[in-house]
Amino acid sequence: MVATTSTGRDGWSSRSAFILAAIGSAVGLGNLVRFPAEAGANGGGAFVLFYILCIVLIGLPVLLSETLIGRHGQAAAPESYRKVAEESGASKSWELVATLGVLSAFLVLSFYCVLGGWVLYYIYLFIADLIATGVTGPAFDGLNFEAVDALFPAMIANGPVTVVLNLIFLAITLFFVARGVSGGIEKVAVYLMPLFFVLLVGITIYSLIGGSSQETFDYLFTFEPEKLTGEVMLAAVGQAFFSLSLGVAGMVTYGAYVSRDVNLAGTSAIIGAADTSVALVAGLCIFPIVIAAGLTPNGGLGLMFQTLPHAFQEIPFGSLIGLAFFIMVGFAALTSSVALMEVPSAWVIDQFRIRRPAAVLLVTALAAVFGTLSALSTGMLSGFHPLGFLPMFEGLGFLDTLDTLTSKLTMPIGALLTAVFIGWIADKRLVDSENGLSGGLHLFWRFLVRWFCPLALLLILLGGIFPDRAAEVFAMLGGGEAQSAEVAE
Repeated sequence: MVATTSTGRDGWSSRSAFILAAIGSAVGLGNLVRFPAEAGANGGGAFVLFYILCIVLIGLPVLLSETLIGRHGQAAAPESYRKVAEESGASKSWELVATLGVLSAFLVLSFYCVLGGWVLYYIYLFIADLIATGVTGPAFDGLNFEAVDALFPAMIANGPVTVVLNLIFLAITLFFVARGVSGGIEKVAVYLMPLFFVLLVGITIYSLIGGSSQETFDYLFTFEPEKLTGEVMLAAVGQAFFSLSLGVAGMVTYGAYVSRDVNLAGTSAIIGAADTSVALVAGLCIFPIVIAAGLTPNGGLGLMFQTLPHAFQEIPFGSLIGLAFFIMVGFAALTSSVALMEVPSAWVIDQFRIRRPAAVLLVTALAAVFGTLSALSTGMLSGFHPLGFLPMFEGLGFLDTLDTLTSKLTMPIGALLTAVFIGWIADKRLVDSENGLSGGLHLFWRFLVRWFCPLALLLILLGGIFPDRAAEVFAMLGGGEAQSAEVAE
C-alpha cells in the first residue's frame, strides 16, 4: 500500500519508516570515516565530548528547523520555504535558501557516488581475497605492507575503473529513487539500515574482544582539558554539522513526506541520537583493531582504504571481517546517496511537472557528468584545478573543489540562513504548531535557533575560509589559547 501525505503526495508509510530513512540520510561516510579520523587527529576524548555538545546545541535545533519547514510546506524544498515565508508575511525570496541547498545536494551527490564506487571496489577486493585465502585467515595473506598500501592509489589513478564504479553506484541509487518514496527510498532504509546496525554491532564486538579495547576507551573517552584547543573545538563543531547532513535541504525534502500526526521534536531527537551513536560506535569498531596492529588511527579517507586493510591483515578472519565492514559502509553510503538524489529530483518534479522516472534520470545524467570529472580528478585530470585562481581552492582537483565548495561554503550558508529564517522570520505561531515542543524545552530551542546556532554556524563558515582566525575565536570563548595541531599533540 502506497502511503500519502495530507496533500496526496507519496509519503512514508509509518513514523518508523521516516525515522529509518532520516537516519539513513544522516549516517554515511562522515560517521564511519570522518568522525574516527577527526577524533584521532584532535585529541580523542576532548573532541568527542565537545562534539556531543555541538550535536545537542547546534545539530538538533537546525535538524528540527529543516524538518518542520518541509512538513508544513509538503513540497520540494524551495516551494516549502516559499510557503512558510508567504504565510509569515515575508519575502518569497527566502526560497533561494532551499535552492542553494538543492544545489549543494546535487554537487555532493556527484562526488559522493565516486566514493561509493571506491567502496564497491573494496567489496570486490575482499570477496576475491576471501575466495583465495579462506574464511579463517587474515586478509591479503601473502601481500606485504607496501603492496596493500598501493591498492588504493592504484585504484583512484585508474580513470576507466573509477568512472565505471561511479556510474554503477549512481545507477543503483537511481533504481531506488525512481521507484518513489514508499516504493523505493523507504525500502532502502527499512531493509538496509537494520542490516547496517547488525553488521556494525557485530564487527564492533569482534573488534573490542580481539583488539586493543582498553586503549580505545582511554583514547576516546578520557577527557583532558588541555587538549580542548580552538582547533579541536572548530573541528568538533564542523563534524557535528556535517554528520547530520545539514544545509543540503535533505531533511526539508524528507519532512515533506511526513504525516501530521508525527511529533517532529521526538523524531529529531531519535535521529540525532542514532547518528551520534553510530559515530561513537564507529570509533569503537575501528580503533581497537587499528591500535592493536600498531597503526595510527587518523588520516581521513586513508583510514578506511589504507589503514584498515593493513589492520585486517593482522587479525584472524581478516578477509571476512573486512568484507563485512565494507558491505556495511556500502549500505551507509547508499542510504545517503539516495537521500541526496531525492533532493534535486523532488525539485525537478515540482518545478517542471514531469514524472518521477524522467526527473531522476535527468538528475542522474547531470550527476554522471560531474561525477566523471570527479573520478578522473584523482588520475588523468589531477592537474585540472577549476577554481585554482581563488586562494581557498588553490591546488584542488575537481572532486576536492566540489567537496570544499559545499562543506565550507554552500552548506554552512544554507544552515545559517535556515536558523535565521526559523528564528527570526517565520511566523512564531506557525513554527510552534509544527515543532512538537512545549514549556521550557520549547523556550530553550527557540533561544538556540535564534541566537546560538547562527553564531556557531557563522563560525563554521568563517572557519572554512579563515581557519586560524576562527580557532582563535573558539579558544577565546573557551577561555584558552589557540594552538597549532602540533603543539596540541
